[in-house]
Amino acid sequence: MTLINVEMKDKIALLTLNRPEALNALNSELLRELYDRLKALEKEDDLRCLVVTGSGEKAFAAGADIGEMADMNPDEAEEFAAFGHEVFSYLSTFPCPVIAAIHGYALGGGFELALACDIRIAADTARFAFPETGLGITPGFGGTQRLARLTNAAYAMELIFTGRRIKGEEALEQGAVNRLVPASELMSEAMKMAESIAANAPIGVRMAKEAVQRGLDLDLDTGMEVEAELFAECFDSSDQKDAMQAFLKKEKFTDFQNK
Repeated sequence: MTLINVEMKDKIALLTLNRPEALNALNSELLRELYDRLKALEKEDDLRCLVVTGSGEKAFAAGADIGEMADMNPDEAEEFAAFGHEVFSYLSTFPCPVIAAIHGYALGGGFELALACDIRIAADTARFAFPETGLGITPGFGGTQRLARLTNAAYAMELIFTGRRIKGEEALEQGAVNRLVPASELMSEAMKMAESIAANAPIGVRMAKEAVQRGLDLDLDTGMEVEAELFAECFDSSDQKDAMQAFLKKEKFTDFQNK
């Protein structure tokens, strides 16, 4: 059985973790397949947005696989974490926007997977937590870093130190998710957002994503320089020229060619 399902819907890819019997727990095999699927998707010239979700009704992903981790020695644990970082960093810098559609449990590594996505839409059934300290470890796939940057360090430390489980409402209030929707509307809302992104110029969207991500680690003035550099690169595209000419003619341009 494949552990990652990918379905193309026009210019949008729906990537589904497919290990429902283990609540989509992230083992090495699933992480490897996720990495390989992302590599293949990156070669799709017309891909405009990626939506990530989990199969089954109970979980987006319930964390890294404890059965696999339990007997690891420090060297094996470091290797496991390093590969998780590599996969999630690749996801976070994927050329097109990535939306997490989160339902049920998003715990530990599952929460970290959601944090590696650009946008998070959560169902009202979603539950988030970092239970690692209750298991004698720390979050190992980027949770200590991404949550602190997305919300604030004090809030991240509270959740990580206590292992407290939170509902979608609190995640929304703290800025850990973008939207909270009824579970029955989760996938339709995620796909609707993906379609709205896919309707825009892929070069412009890609450059905007890069500008935001690169700027987060820079001072404001340097970040402005990065923005200007990427803004200028857009003017080397036929999409920019065609869309602006259509605007001047009071016409709506939709035929973006990603060039």
